[in-house]
Amino acid sequence: MDLNLRDIRAFVAVAQTGSFTQAATRLHLSQPALTVQIRRLEETLGLRLFDRNSRKVVLTATGRDLLPLLQKSLHDMEQVVIDARALGHGASGTVRIACLPTFAASSLPELVQTLKKAVPRVSFQVRDVVASMVNTLVRNEEADIGLTGGELDDEHLEVLHAGIDRLVVVCPKRHPLAKRRRIELADLAATPLVLTAQGTSVRAVVDSAFANARCVPEIACEPTYMMSAVAMVRAGLGVTILPASAREVRAEPELATRPVDDPAFTRPIALIKKRGRTLPPVTETFVGMMIEKLQSD
Repeated sequence: MDLNLRDIRAFVAVAQTGSFTQAATRLHLSQPALTVQIRRLEETLGLRLFDRNSRKVVLTATGRDLLPLLQKSLHDMEQVVIDARALGHGASGTVRIACLPTFAASSLPELVQTLKKAVPRVSFQVRDVVASMVNTLVRNEEADIGLTGGELDDEHLEVLHAGIDRLVVVCPKRHPLAKRRRIELADLAATPLVLTAQGTSVRAVVDSAFANARCVPEIACEPTYMMSAVAMVRAGLGVTILPASAREVRAEPELATRPVDDPAFTRPIALIKKRGRTLPPVTETFVGMMIEKLQSD
């Protein structure tokens, strides 16, 4: 059985007006065309829905029982069409993003607020995780887009935008390194370090820089998250190396940041999606906003 949306709409119009003529006018149809729609619906259902003579049209008992059911079906189907058009035009939808914690704590809230002002019906699912997990979530389609860090070598992922994030040394203002305008790798090799754990994109850059220089750093602690690293530096356990964009550093008046005089201390970042997958229109809009923000930073 194949119910036609137009036929149901015709039935509801006739039932509400009690007239084929008035219903045809409401629906902008000719009366013969409306009659065909009602007859087709009756044949599809195998039921007589109206009793009609030359003067009036009334619902049969069965038609009266079916009216609220078909009205609800009509409303539901029309709502599906409205929602589908809104999704297609980017007027609603869900942005599913996996991203580095530094981005989630710095630029992301402002971008979310901006899109919500433009598209009030948008919602967000945010997963702030380390780079390797960002890649996994996008590859497994648990997130539609991801902002990841480090070298990307995955044929299943497509890069929408690539850039770099410069790394800086974070230390207490009373630390000897805070008196330097720039810090060299040899200075870091002679200082206890609080480094984010293996598997994080920042740690991969730092390890590579030390390995290329054939230096072995003194690692005091290895927390997973940057906030923990900052707390350990504040406690005097060592200095840490974080992206310059990390908001955790800006909220610490007792800490100072200094650039590292070594080109190796930059972290590649990339905005990615799964190759071959079409993004929802509202997510495409958000991608454009993200790229504009990343280019301006």
